[in-house]
Amino acid sequence: MTPISDLGDLSPQRVAELDRGGEVQLVDVREPYEHEAGRIAGARHIELVDLTSQAESLVGRPIVFYCRTGARSGMAAQAFASAGFEAYNLDGGLEAWVGAGLPIEPEGGRVAEH
Repeated sequence: MTPISDLGDLSPQRVAELDRGGEVQLVDVREPYEHEAGRIAGARHIELVDLTSQAESLVGRPIVFYCRTGARSGMAAQAFASAGFEAYNLDGGLEAWVGAGLPIEPEGGRVAEH
């Protein structure tokens, strides 16, 4: 399979396109209060501290990790890529996603401050 990108970071628009096509699995690595405040529909929530124990459940499709700004999810993407996963980071995180005009849930949701 050809990698989605040679880069570790994907733009919000590219992630939205890949997600619509079912080509990736989105993983929100933020704290529970951040996830509750606003999230990308259909994303799986696995806190950063729990990723290692959940790694085997992520086998199958490329993974796009996200957090608020892309820092925490960038670390996750690098670690998973080093472990042999096809893993990417949502460039700019949920802030960039919302800034690009892409939807989050629930209705009236927001990007929580860290």
